[in-house]
Amino acid sequence: MNTRIIPRLDIKGPNLVKGIHLEGLRVLGKPHRFARYYYESGADELIYMDVVASLYGRNSLAGIIERTSREIFIPLTVGGGLRTIEDIRAVLQAGADKVSINTAAIGRPALIAEASKRFGSSTIVVSIEAKKQSDGSYLAYTDCGRVRTGVEVFGWAKKVEELGCGEILLTSIDAEGTGRGFDLDLVRRVSTSVSIPVIASGGAGKIEHLADVVRDGKADAVSLASCLHYQYIRRYYTDDDYSSEGNVAFLRSDREFTKVQGARIDEIKKFLVEGGIPCRWPVEGAGGD
Repeated sequence: MNTRIIPRLDIKGPNLVKGIHLEGLRVLGKPHRFARYYYESGADELIYMDVVASLYGRNSLAGIIERTSREIFIPLTVGGGLRTIEDIRAVLQAGADKVSINTAAIGRPALIAEASKRFGSSTIVVSIEAKKQSDGSYLAYTDCGRVRTGVEVFGWAKKVEELGCGEILLTSIDAEGTGRGFDLDLVRRVSTSVSIPVIASGGAGKIEHLADVVRDGKADAVSLASCLHYQYIRRYYTDDDYSSEGNVAFLRSDREFTKVQGARIDEIKKFLVEGGIPCRWPVEGAGGD
């Protein structure tokens, strides 16, 4: 099986945002520009996450999804604020191929089984936002890492598989946005305890971290944000109007983020393939400055 490289685009209002530990969100640009570039650079899938949806009990990405699905022809996963079968149906009808659920799944696990039966297990991704506790255990959090649930991560991962989920998106809150590398122990323990694919998310700061999480963490796919987003900004920043949502101080600065080494998707895949990790490669038309 090829290792999938999946850019993650966290959305607040009309803008792409990025934080550290899922907090301190800074505006980075317009999501459709990033999505188009990643598609042309060889991304295997895309993840769109409405990061404030759970606060307001709704997902507001329909317009973005419709535009993306018209221009980009790789699987698109959408998450944030999806609480009912009707919510899931709406984003699928807008053009999403899969949905990611977290808060609603923990609140009512039966939703996983109902959604998997209605739309197919391959359509249902359960997002697990994990944080390591002082005693070494891992607990799941909801609402974009804001709410501590008391649910133990490894037992929950097995449960969502039993309920019919087709894939797990596993994010380390501790590592997310830091560029220090993935939480390999967390990823390995989840990946080896379930038979469904696990997408590792949170912590990549350089290409070598991806090889580590695939080899040592046993991840089936890798979701990336900072490594890709900041590389894009350095080369392709456009002076759009970002004032309507969020913190734009970063875009008004020199736009340098030293915690990560930026990389293109084709560079990442080439590195992995040369290291013996299979990917969809070569990617026709990929490349750039």
